[in-house]
Amino acid sequence: MRAYGESTLAPGIRSRMLPNGNGLTMHVLEAGEAGKPCLLLLHGFPELAYSWRKVMLPLAAAGYHVVAPDQRGYGHTTGADTSYDGDLRPYRMLNLAHDAVGLLAALGIHEVRAVVGHDFGSSVAAWCALLRPDIFRSVALMSAPFNGPSALPFDKTGRPLSDDETAPGVTRITPALAALVPPRKHYHAYYATRGADAEMRQCPQGLHAFLRAYYHQKSGDWAGNKPYVLASWTAGELAKLPDYYVMPRDKNMAEAVAPSMPQPAEIAACRWLPDQELAVYAQEFGRTGFQGGLNWYRCRLEPHLLREHELYAGRTIDSPACFISGGSDWGIHQTPGALDAMERKACTRWRGTHLIPGAGHWVQQERPGEVVQHLLRFLAA
Repeated sequence: MRAYGESTLAPGIRSRMLPNGNGLTMHVLEAGEAGKPCLLLLHGFPELAYSWRKVMLPLAAAGYHVVAPDQRGYGHTTGADTSYDGDLRPYRMLNLAHDAVGLLAALGIHEVRAVVGHDFGSSVAAWCALLRPDIFRSVALMSAPFNGPSALPFDKTGRPLSDDETAPGVTRITPALAALVPPRKHYHAYYATRGADAEMRQCPQGLHAFLRAYYHQKSGDWAGNKPYVLASWTAGELAKLPDYYVMPRDKNMAEAVAPSMPQPAEIAACRWLPDQELAVYAQEFGRTGFQGGLNWYRCRLEPHLLREHELYAGRTIDSPACFISGGSDWGIHQTPGALDAMERKACTRWRGTHLIPGAGHWVQQERPGEVVQHLLRFLAA
């Protein structure tokens, strides 16, 4: 099929649609020869399979069959209910892992050398490796640490925890953030609101300009990104995060990032996301909206959808694992303690944390060459 952004994709990246046996017809970008060891690349929010365009051919040249799908609710993949009032259950994490397993079966692939996930795709990759190590032989997580499945609802003495004690962390911290001066809110809570999709897609500055400001502010190009370890999950500590993570309470995301819109000279100098490539994202999200991706966040705030994670409490990722991120990415530290828990507890065969100096959240787009080097060293080991 004709790929989105075809004029900006290098020759050798091809596009097709495949039923995954789990209700979707998935759009896939591919590079390399079928039959070679497979690498499955899973994107995050607000991105697409397109976000892997700069690393696919180098990985294919190293001898891999590289597969990057538009995940549930994104891009050209069809079959998902992307409404606000639809059933959220298909967007829960275990079903997103089911999507990946089904796609591989449709491709005739029985195992992958590594599943690589960025941002929210990191969570899906982690669950893939935790649930099916026979299929996902190793895992590279990027920009979003995975600290393991939810614990069972008891304290160390066996006392049952109350619903308030087991509520999602964002739900529990919301009143304290609102009480700050000035009041704040967590971006997960905002992304769960009914108005978030329209407020971003139909914002006054236009979708292209909103995405430019959003990608810029979370990148290594924005001088305000100087991340450090936060002490605890408290309102005072979380308030140290930039506005795109802990937002002004009375602003939507488009309003929150607008003051960081880069100047024309900065945009012209942006080699990792020139305007013609940004236009691919703007065109696709303008066509589909953001609600499919936002439904992933909503699942994180629904206790009844999170309870099934407790079945895997204490279960670890036992395949080789590594973490790659930008050194200027606040995503590393947005959940205090998660990075350390991933390295020391959640993964038993840890192969290293690699923070690329000068890169921000969009590390595989900002510094594709260094990402490829880290991935190939990990795979070779």
